[in-house]
Amino acid sequence: MIVGQDGKRTKEERLSAMIDTYQGLIFSVCYKVVGDYFAAEDLTQETFLSAFKNLDTFEGTNEKAWLCRIATNKGIDYLRGAGRRAVPTEDVFFEQQAENRGSPEEICLEEEVRERLLSYCGRLRPPYNEIAKAVYYEEKKADEIARERGENIKTVQTQIYRARDMLRKLYGKERSA
Repeated sequence: MIVGQDGKRTKEERLSAMIDTYQGLIFSVCYKVVGDYFAAEDLTQETFLSAFKNLDTFEGTNEKAWLCRIATNKGIDYLRGAGRRAVPTEDVFFEQQAENRGSPEEICLEEEVRERLLSYCGRLRPPYNEIAKAVYYEEKKADEIARERGENIKTVQTQIYRARDMLRKLYGKERSA
């Protein structure tokens, strides 16, 4: 173990310990946010790189929460960039997203993110608030929502697309604040 002159661990040693301890958790957070395995791998690396660059300014005691916040922000930034690319609207995309419940820490983090998402859904104007809640919080499919609401599936898919765009803007306002 490399120790600095003041008897504390070096920056590299602290980063190595963080990676050993939180790599799986950070990957899970990134994957939950972006839903793409390979993007989540890249975002995990970016998270630790960002943490390393800012390690000298971190004065908190909760490294885990700090790393999860960085990972979440990296994922949101990635999704904002993905908004300019084609966004799949097919139900197949959502069907492929298998729900994998992990450790108690991951479950707790997921619940926190879900509660925040529900809050954001409530901020949208009707009918987008109900659509966003049904899709992103209750995890319903477009055809199921269309049946329940007695609407055309294409109308519901358009509302889902618009609600997703509105949510991205809300997340963006939080990030810039």
